[in-house]
Amino acid sequence: MTRMEDLMQRLQALEQEVREEVNALREVQGYHLEGRRIRIQDTIRKAHRARRKRVHVWLWEGRLLAYLVSPIIYTGIFPALLLDGFVVIYQFICFPAYGIPRVKRKDYMVMDRRPLPYLNWIEKLGCFYCSYFNGLMALVSEVAARTEQHFCPIKHALRPKTLHSRYRYFFEYGDMEAYRARLEAVRHDFADVREASAGPLRNL
Repeated sequence: MTRMEDLMQRLQALEQEVREEVNALREVQGYHLEGRRIRIQDTIRKAHRARRKRVHVWLWEGRLLAYLVSPIIYTGIFPALLLDGFVVIYQFICFPAYGIPRVKRKDYMVMDRRPLPYLNWIEKLGCFYCSYFNGLMALVSEVAARTEQHFCPIKHALRPKTLHSRYRYFFEYGDMEAYRARLEAVRHDFADVREASAGPLRNL
């Protein structure tokens, strides 16, 4: 076993520990998951609903400057929808041509804050917008990562601040021998993605 394989196994073990800890915290907070459905205890629901801030109070406590800049924030929905539409078409047409598995929207577009009883409708709207926009960015990043794995799976000499999910499969910078010998194998190596798609639903 190489050091990289050992590190990956340790990382997977830590991810499992994090999931178990999160599940324990969920029970403390009074809710649990059944697949993708959220179940909140009735007593917790009533207590949270009692703490919901009424819209007129929420608006009164807000800052004028925040209201003035909000149109700029929400007009971002238009380029986001255009990008979303393009990515849908891009995946549908291009990924099958290159044998790249398509990215599932449900793995990135997570809209699960609506049931929270302590949020008023304005807060829920903001949560929906943030969830959509950040989910879209994550989806686009994964689509780009799988595309890069097919066309140019080479690590950078200068380390990026953040690394996408496919980066660990890339060749080391300057490793010409490995690149020429194993390029075709690496550009089609999505076994982990296919296994994850076929396996049970994972919740953090």
